[in-house]
Amino acid sequence: MKKYLLIILILFPILVSSQEKEKKFELKLHGFVKSDLFLDTRENIMVREGHFLLYPINEDLDPDGKDINANMQLNMLSIQTRLKLLATGPDVWNAKTSAYIEGEFFGTTNADINGFRLRHAFIKLQWPKTMLLAGQFWHPMFNTQCYPGTVSFNTGAPFQPFARNPQIRAKQNFGKFNLVFTAFWQRDFRSNGPAGASYKYLANSAVPMLNLRFEYQSKNESKGTEFLIGASVNFKSLVPMTETDSSYKTNTRINSMAFSAYTKYKGKHVTFKLMGFYGGDTYDLTMLGGYVVTDVVDPLKGFVSYTPSCVASTWFDLHTNGKKFQYGIFGGYTRNLGPKDMVKGGSVYVRGFDIGHVWRASGRFIYNVNNFRLAPEIEYTAAGYATEWGDNFNVTKSSEVGNFRFLVGFYYFF
Repeated sequence: MKKYLLIILILFPILVSSQEKEKKFELKLHGFVKSDLFLDTRENIMVREGHFLLYPINEDLDPDGKDINANMQLNMLSIQTRLKLLATGPDVWNAKTSAYIEGEFFGTTNADINGFRLRHAFIKLQWPKTMLLAGQFWHPMFNTQCYPGTVSFNTGAPFQPFARNPQIRAKQNFGKFNLVFTAFWQRDFRSNGPAGASYKYLANSAVPMLNLRFEYQSKNESKGTEFLIGASVNFKSLVPMTETDSSYKTNTRINSMAFSAYTKYKGKHVTFKLMGFYGGDTYDLTMLGGYVVTDVVDPLKGFVSYTPSCVASTWFDLHTNGKKFQYGIFGGYTRNLGPKDMVKGGSVYVRGFDIGHVWRASGRFIYNVNNFRLAPEIEYTAAGYATEWGDNFNVTKSSEVGNFRFLVGFYYFF
């Protein structure tokens, strides 16, 4: 009896300690089921059977002068249905710890539609004024506090940088000021190049993408108001080829920079957001742009040089703050500025190389009843396709082609 009592006395503190740790560890499952019904007035550049729309395809006239691409399309998909898992546990190094996993049935390619894919997966350590995040999360130029609230899954692309990346992110709070530094890589959203879109162009450079963001945020909890303003700078270095077409080793780089500025004001009744962007080689951000070969430096060995193709864009989003009823409008514009340096001729790795500009306007209505949401939206997107070119492969004149999308989103949150 004494022997068993001694064992119990020894094990009791361990069991209590284990139970206390288990009490601190918690799992929460959230998500939503979403189905989108959408009608387009013509064919578009889009992915996943039309669920993610970028801009309309150019005219393709038959011998009778009829546009083959002016073809109305109707579809319904539920692939945006999402699962979210949040885990919290005991403190580490005096920091609150958490882990987050999020996935959906969007697939990783068009052939994989309905397949479950990873959206976010990260570990976060949170101190009173410092945050460290490691894992896959939004591109640092997609600010989760200031992005378009559209019903359409494109979320403002190609005007808003749109990508998720494996990363290490550090955030330091200085009262109302925040400084965020991110080193990150590519996975699902990849740069284009000689062998098609691939993460290897960045991996070959052995230098991660780098981003520095500075922002000011002020909140008044009693009045329910918020003001946010910030700016971000981004650096990327790619090595598109490690071997030339003539079988010579090469490590020629294409370096590019991108800049953004944004602001948000949330009042008692309305919220307004605004963003401006300028950058080169933005293919991996689901925007227009990329890079081009400027010249063949050594024809015998096949060495080439590159230059970024640059874009500028802006968007705004305005919506009411009602819990049951919400009205919102979105507007975006992007301009293809063409190659940064003079091009003598070569391969092109650019999205929308023959497009001068794209603009979009949309209006939405959101109706919430408990966990259910009904969200109709009308969206018009126009793309200006080149009719005249400048001296450096930049579009000087264009002809617009437009598409109306009529969309209804059905949600159930849990």
